[in-house]
Amino acid sequence: MSTPMTPGIAAGRLPGEEIATNFDDLHAPYAPHEAAVAADRCYFCHDAPCVTACPTGIDIPLFIRQISTGTPEAAAKTIFDQNILGGMCARVCPTEDLCEQACVREAAEGKPVEIGRLQRHATDALMAKQSHPYTRADATGKTVAVVGAGPAGLACAHRLAMQGHDVTLYDGRTKPGGLNEFGIAAYKATDDFAAREVDWLLGIGGITLQTGKRLGTDLTLDALTGDHDAVFLAVGLGGVNALRAPGENKDSVTDAVDFIATLRQSPDLTHLPVGRDVVVIGGGMTAVDAAVQSKLLGAQNVTIAYRRGRDAMSASRYEQDLAASKGVRLMFNVQPVAIHGNGAVREVELEYTADDGTGLKGTGETIRLAADQVFKAIGQTLETDAGLTLEGRKIAVTGAGRTSRAGVWAGGDCASGGDDLTVTAVAEGRDAAMDIHATLMGSN
Repeated sequence: MSTPMTPGIAAGRLPGEEIATNFDDLHAPYAPHEAAVAADRCYFCHDAPCVTACPTGIDIPLFIRQISTGTPEAAAKTIFDQNILGGMCARVCPTEDLCEQACVREAAEGKPVEIGRLQRHATDALMAKQSHPYTRADATGKTVAVVGAGPAGLACAHRLAMQGHDVTLYDGRTKPGGLNEFGIAAYKATDDFAAREVDWLLGIGGITLQTGKRLGTDLTLDALTGDHDAVFLAVGLGGVNALRAPGENKDSVTDAVDFIATLRQSPDLTHLPVGRDVVVIGGGMTAVDAAVQSKLLGAQNVTIAYRRGRDAMSASRYEQDLAASKGVRLMFNVQPVAIHGNGAVREVELEYTADDGTGLKGTGETIRLAADQVFKAIGQTLETDAGLTLEGRKIAVTGAGRTSRAGVWAGGDCASGGDDLTVTAVAEGRDAAMDIHATLMGSN
């Protein structure tokens, strides 16, 4: 992303030391004794509700018990058996809405077992070892193309390789990782963790990575199906929805996903320009990540403007509270109607909204916010459907990711039915891999 250097947008708003502190690890890892104390709080429930709440079905009581007995590497193996990206999920998964919300301690005391931090403690311990914990089965002679090296694609590729298939993993960017590398806040995955996790995952062997290969331009589905025994599409959602408000093409009105990607790849955040008055349009995790990071870079006034009420925000209440704690203003029931400015944005005009029972509508009452930088975070769209049947705006799938075309599976954000979470994408990639394996080996 290139942000025009219009008045009000500047780099180096804060000293380098302060920016480094601002972007430090959001949750420091447990020390061993802290992990032991946290693990001892687990009741090790039979039919534990936390397991049901986990999209990948990790045996949470078992791995916590393994931590409590001093075997974190065994705990990590329990996690990785179900979720090979358990290290990243421990950092970015909304555990407060999933496993921790379901925890019996949460219901009884309002303080759940910190499952996410315990998961990180275990996975970090095993990933620090030199050898990969899995070995490949005997070669099957089958080849599979996996298009998209984000969470779904990586999980699928790893499981297929483990079953003995040869996988070619394509990605349109210059490096793998998908949203884990380019799309989440830098303070959630520090120390280049996303890249290190990919390198670790590829250690199983049998996966050939090809970057700079994008479906629809560099790759065609016909060629992929002709060259491989099966294809798994995990292309994500590369397009960004338009505001459909006059003035959205003015300078310094940009996509939040591009801002986050640029920030994540920046070698020196003191050189990254940010506005003085920043407005983020949207209500999801991308909106929160863009807003918080703008504030951490030194923006004076940062506002998230969302067209519905607080409860409708797809960003969790924890993330909303995090934004507020960093000084971000949250405005609800407002929608953009115009972007004002002479060439570059100077103000955002918002209209208050209300739901009269027949849908969300503008009330006619408006307010203007000063803005020298506006980020759009109002959802993403599928860039190419490769001629497959769609369900809404996503590729239609049945079962474990089967598309309308034989021999082609899909999963992650590009496929119907998911909830656009990293952990869900991992589950879909894993399950599709096992369905592909069964089909290739003639057991389906």
